[in-house]
Amino acid sequence: MNATSRARTGLGLVGGMMLAAAIVAAAVLALSGCAAPAAGHAGGAPTGPAAELRLGYFANVTHAPALVGVDRNLFADALGDTTLTTQVLNAGPAAIEALSAGAIDAAYLGPNPAINTFIQSGGHSAHIVAGAATGGAALVVRGGIDSAGELEGATVATPQLGNTQDVALRSWLDGEGFETDTTGGGDVRITPTENAQTLTLFQQGDVDGAWLPEPWVSRLLADGGNGAHVLVDEAELWEDGAFPTTVLLVRAEFLAQHPETVQALLEGHVASVNWLAEHADEAPAVINAALETETGAPLADAVIARALEHVAFSVDPRAEAFETLVADGVAAGTQKDGSIDGLFDLRLLNELLEADGAEPVSAGGLGEE
Repeated sequence: MNATSRARTGLGLVGGMMLAAAIVAAAVLALSGCAAPAAGHAGGAPTGPAAELRLGYFANVTHAPALVGVDRNLFADALGDTTLTTQVLNAGPAAIEALSAGAIDAAYLGPNPAINTFIQSGGHSAHIVAGAATGGAALVVRGGIDSAGELEGATVATPQLGNTQDVALRSWLDGEGFETDTTGGGDVRITPTENAQTLTLFQQGDVDGAWLPEPWVSRLLADGGNGAHVLVDEAELWEDGAFPTTVLLVRAEFLAQHPETVQALLEGHVASVNWLAEHADEAPAVINAALETETGAPLADAVIARALEHVAFSVDPRAEAFETLVADGVAAGTQKDGSIDGLFDLRLLNELLEADGAEPVSAGGLGEE
């Protein structure tokens, strides 16, 4: 593997230590009331293609465009001489910490953490440059819980405090008349937990349910035991059954300084989404192989098949849903209220789509398109 064939093993021990140190530094600044300088303020003029692009994503089916883009070398082919370094993360807030610390340049993540960093930075931290996936999230509960009312006193897991599924759960519970708080109190105790650990806790009976993205919904159903079943499919909560699950976010500074590199990243992203659409028969095996590479174990065939039935892949970020997501995050107590005008910058994506004869996607009045 030569220098431009791209490292796909993550940051490694030294890189991980550097990332941890950077995140700690960013956290100390935030806790002291001195936020780290917003990336957009240091954007400056374009400086040409970047020598390296550091990309974060999750080992989730909802991140299949990232998994396929890396596995099929679609990013590498598009990026040319720019080295791609990848890092697998657990949830959106962790990706935002890495972006804010300058440890990665772009990330696939859920919409709520993207909203959160944009509002907290006054619109200067990062921009959504494309959509990636819709659907693929649900509340799985143990046997004996067959209605919302039976959740009183229950313990329910989410991937991380403030991540997209965490906000969705809190919003739904509020609509059902339950009170929750961000410290695990209230009528229903919400415990943010790493996804693999959630499966173990569910199997042991230590949590009563979890609101998760795919493939973890399907894994709990297949492997969780305890009468696991879906109480709420999030698709049922949206008018057309589609809701944004994964978007592609880029640091504002990196976008301003290296638009050619971001465009190349988007070329790989579009190619990956198109590959998924054109190779539906091959996709489960390719995604599963990529998940095995990242996690050390493949999914059962039935699990990957069910997961893919509930997820759709598209470069459209479904910007029209984001005002609702803001309101949900504020009501859940996981983010500040604020404007998301400017959150989207879809210009480079739409240039690629128009060149391919495809319809452009909309920023919904919330940015450039």
